[in-house]
Amino acid sequence: MLSQWINSRSSVTSTRLADARAEMSRLVTLTITEKGATLPRRVIDLLEDADDRIERFHFEHRDSPLAGFVPCDFTAAYHGIASIAEAGLAPGGRFVEWGSGFGVVTCIASLFGFDAVGIEIEGELVEEAEALAEDHAFEVEFVRGTYVPEGGDEVLDAHASELDREVTWLRCDGQDAYELLGLDADDFDVVFAYPWPGEEEVVFDLFAEYASVGALLLTHHGEEGMRLQRKVSG
Repeated sequence: MLSQWINSRSSVTSTRLADARAEMSRLVTLTITEKGATLPRRVIDLLEDADDRIERFHFEHRDSPLAGFVPCDFTAAYHGIASIAEAGLAPGGRFVEWGSGFGVVTCIASLFGFDAVGIEIEGELVEEAEALAEDHAFEVEFVRGTYVPEGGDEVLDAHASELDREVTWLRCDGQDAYELLGLDADDFDVVFAYPWPGEEEVVFDLFAEYASVGALLLTHHGEEGMRLQRKVSG
């Protein structure tokens, strides 16, 4: 019986690894240049104000912090989006930030001519993002809901099983953001996300499953910097 169980586990593991390799083959990594050039004055003003507001927000919520809210490196995000725009890598002009928080990256994307949208499940963060964008005159849109497309809970469940834990920060219990926008997940040409450590593959798989062929996924990975991938097959 023990040998049968071991063989069974080995078979399941091999199948999962094969499925993972097949999934990842749908994405190819592209080279981007994260330039160190001086930021435009408008971006500097945005980032300085955002930093102040985020610090204030954390202080006000010190006794009841929002789980999973950790801002990314906004300067790195600026250079990553700039690299995409300057090289003409995006197949179109629609940009979405998955888990937009204070909406800083969404605002940055609009500076490069993208029709930029932020999706955030926490209502307080949506309000903060809208206030920041309005105060700095950015024409962007934020919606409160889940960025996990309909049916995407199966992707989350699969990874939760593999990791033997719940996928904590990726929630699909909110309103369907795409329905609120009147769009589908595959209508966006560039997706930005800052995956929680250990959940990168979940985000990659959601993008591989639901984005359109040719779309770009720009992700921030802390000290490892930015990663850019393109979906190359359905």
